[in-house]
Amino acid sequence: MAYHNARTVATLSGLVRLKLVIRRCVNRECELYQRSRRPEQEGAFALPQGEFGLDVIALVGALRHAHHRSVPEIHRELLGRGVSVSERTVTNLLDRYEELVSLRLSDRARLREKLGEQGRVVLAIDGLQPDVGHEVLWVLRECLCGEILLARSLLSATEESLVGLLGEVAEGLEVPVVGVVSDGQHPIRRAVGRVFPQAPHQLCQFHYLREAAKEVYEADRHAKKELKKRVRGGKAHRARARRTQ
Repeated sequence: MAYHNARTVATLSGLVRLKLVIRRCVNRECELYQRSRRPEQEGAFALPQGEFGLDVIALVGALRHAHHRSVPEIHRELLGRGVSVSERTVTNLLDRYEELVSLRLSDRARLREKLGEQGRVVLAIDGLQPDVGHEVLWVLRECLCGEILLARSLLSATEESLVGLLGEVAEGLEVPVVGVVSDGQHPIRRAVGRVFPQAPHQLCQFHYLREAAKEVYEADRHAKKELKKRVRGGKAHRARARRTQ
C-alpha cells in the first residue's frame, strides 16, 4: 500500500465519498515497479475521472433511448431526483452511455460464438428518431437470440448510408442471413436488396397489421360518412314535412 486517495461521486441515492487504497509494486525487477494501481472496486461506482455514478449514466441512457426524452427533460428529471447537474453535463453523460453501449456491442467473440451455435441470422433493422430534427438511431438486431449487432446514429436515412450499416454487419457474420425484418421503407428495401439479395425481406408484424387495417379503416370511415348523410337527410325530410303541415 502506497497511499490513500479520495473522490466524491454523485449517485441517484446522493453523494458518495470513496476512500481509495492506492498500491504500488515494490519489486524492482517487475515491469510494473512503482506504478500505481487503483482498487478494482472503484470501477463499480463510476468511470475514471467521472463525477457521476454509473447509475446516473444508465438512467440518462434509458430516459433518452427507451422513453424518448429530450436533454432538457432528462435534466429536469435528474434535478427532481436530487442530482445537481447542468444540461451540458447531461449531454456529456449521454455520450458516456453511448460509449459504454458501443463497448458492449463490440464484444465480437461472444457474438460469433452465440451466432455460430444457432447457425443462422434473422436480421431486424429499425430507426428511432427521439425528436424532430435529431439524428436517427439505427439498431440492427438478431431476432432469434435478441442480440444487438450494431447501433449507430445517422443524420439521414438514405439508401447508401443504410447499405454501409448492413455491409458492416455482413462483414462480421460467419453464418448466413436467412431473413430480414423491417418497416418496409423504400430506402431500407433497396439497401437490403443490395446487401442481402438472397434473403427474404418481410414487413414486421406491427407494420403488417397496421397496413392491413388501413383498408378496414377506410371502409369504416366511408360507411360512417354515408350513415351521417342518411341521418341528416332523414332529419331534413321530417323538418320539411312539419313545415308543410
